[in-house]
Amino acid sequence: MNKTYKGLDIQKVFAPDGDIWRSLANFEVRPEQIQMAGAVQQVFLKGGHLAVEAGTGVGKSFAYLIPAVDLAANGMGRILISTFTITLQEQLINKDIPFLNNCMQQEFTAVLGKGRSNYLCKRRLKFTLQRESRLFDDKDSELYRIQDWAEQTKDGSLSDLPFLPRSRTWDRVKSEHGNCRGRKCLHFRDCFYWAARRRLENADIIVANHALLFSDLVLKEQGVSLLPDYKLVIIDEAHNIEHVAEDHFGIDLSNKRVKFVLDNLYNTRTHRGLLSHTNAKTAIELVNKIGKESAHFFRQVRDWYEQTKDETKGRCHKNFVEDTLSGHLKDLCRELAGLAKQKEDEDEKFEILRFVDLSKALIHDLENFLSQANEGQIYWLEVGSDKTATIRLKSAPLDVGPEIRRCLFDKYDSVVLTSATLCTGATEDKSGFDFFAGRIGLDDFDAVKLGSPFDYQIQVKVYIEKDLPDPNQSGFVDVAAEVIKKYLAKTTGGAFVLFTSYVMLEEIAGRLSEWLDENNIRLLQQGASVDRSMLLRKFKTNGTNVLFGTDSFWQGVDVPGQALSAVIIVRLPFAAPDQPLLAGRLEQIKEQGGSPFNDYQLPSAIIKFKQGFGRLIRSKTDSGIVAVLDSRIVNKPYGRKFLAAIPKCEVVIVKNDK
Repeated sequence: MNKTYKGLDIQKVFAPDGDIWRSLANFEVRPEQIQMAGAVQQVFLKGGHLAVEAGTGVGKSFAYLIPAVDLAANGMGRILISTFTITLQEQLINKDIPFLNNCMQQEFTAVLGKGRSNYLCKRRLKFTLQRESRLFDDKDSELYRIQDWAEQTKDGSLSDLPFLPRSRTWDRVKSEHGNCRGRKCLHFRDCFYWAARRRLENADIIVANHALLFSDLVLKEQGVSLLPDYKLVIIDEAHNIEHVAEDHFGIDLSNKRVKFVLDNLYNTRTHRGLLSHTNAKTAIELVNKIGKESAHFFRQVRDWYEQTKDETKGRCHKNFVEDTLSGHLKDLCRELAGLAKQKEDEDEKFEILRFVDLSKALIHDLENFLSQANEGQIYWLEVGSDKTATIRLKSAPLDVGPEIRRCLFDKYDSVVLTSATLCTGATEDKSGFDFFAGRIGLDDFDAVKLGSPFDYQIQVKVYIEKDLPDPNQSGFVDVAAEVIKKYLAKTTGGAFVLFTSYVMLEEIAGRLSEWLDENNIRLLQQGASVDRSMLLRKFKTNGTNVLFGTDSFWQGVDVPGQALSAVIIVRLPFAAPDQPLLAGRLEQIKEQGGSPFNDYQLPSAIIKFKQGFGRLIRSKTDSGIVAVLDSRIVNKPYGRKFLAAIPKCEVVIVKNDK
């Protein structure tokens, strides 16, 4: 690391005659962007961690990319940039970084990091084609299509494949750590994964997502890695890292996960699978037996849940059902391990041992869940209403902060965390970051809060329905549906209507569908068998559209221009306190002498409210309205904290004339 390098002149780079200005048409100098870039540069040079809330329009990607590029190119070490959404990843890799590569004097390389399972393994593809070709039906033409693509693609990753294969098809041909022969493989020199790994090793900057970042951090503690070493870390969309980390330090075991392993070994209905190609009578009998035991075990789980859900909400105690499964899985592991030793074909041996590892992972998760071995975690069930629905056994840390601190903040000299929504109040000082920092184990850090350069007082008008019933009252849905009509008529569609539950979304959609048809407004409804990306594409097309969305539409959605002119927030986004994980956290806060509402529920809701509000204005030319139908925002003492957290704009209190 070049510790003597002082960094480029940030003011000069962003100046009216600087590198950016000369290369980018209509570039505007934004003081907030310059301030953020300077703060990022200084924390990287001096060490320490930095949290930056940067309002919409600051241009935070350039603000952290420019100092990152400069320092990485001048010997400060490789830098990892992590995002939550694919959209931001694509913006960085396809737009922002190529632009900076052209206009900045520093030479650097940047590569998109992907998880190993995104890459095709040529050896496994060849093995699968040889062993299973005689059993192909029309659906299995996917393998032939993958074979044709493999001969043409240079990238070899799933995102480059011109179609999305079924998960069971891709599972047979994807690259895996435990199923890789490394340099002994005939395809090592032209392996897609190892070619990608070499590009990462030579990169100055790696762009990844939060899931890959935490997978890498967890594995590095075990002496393994998914990514090459990096010195400095930038986490954009940082408000999501607590929830991503939960998935990496908990358990997620389902009946579908068990079935996936068993069916790929031997499907009793189709008589297909890995074991159908070899003399494995005992192993096949075990697979059949485990399939029946798995059905019995998960029936036990469902029955317990149905009998106790009104009281427990799915939260379960230690050994709440008998473990009738892991013993049989251990028998299967031993049988498969013995079978692998008999095989002279190395490819076949690797495939069999892969299922030993998968079965061991099932045993580990099942035994840990039933014994509740991980202290400080909450354990609960998620059971679908349909008899064939997924049944999940889940756990997560009550407080994931210590885990994040240990594997991230304690390991790296400098971590920069940024988002448009990190603070919970109007205060400009560091205390506004207390909730965010406390949840992720960030103790010693600098903080910068930057407002938006947009003029919200001109661009936005907020309407608050003061006289509507409390959302928890039975009459709310009927009245809210009528008020939504009023705002949709005012804006002639072009609106996001944000809900906190599918139940209320569906109720109001049912009440409004006929009226929307009569007024030529197309309803796009989340959960109505159309995925999120498709809904967004339809919403952005010409025409009068209204989109009813829940959780995922409160954040990470960018619709600039006239397509979106109104955001209607049906109720303040307080999470349901009966969710097992949240209930456990609230209990913990109470036991520690805190206030569950003030210390967790309220600040969480404020951050999410800011995210929903932020969907409306995405550029300096955007304008529109935000309507809040939850009267608690003005009728409850805590309501003012929601309004104080958003940019200053015109607020209209709507009163009932009756």
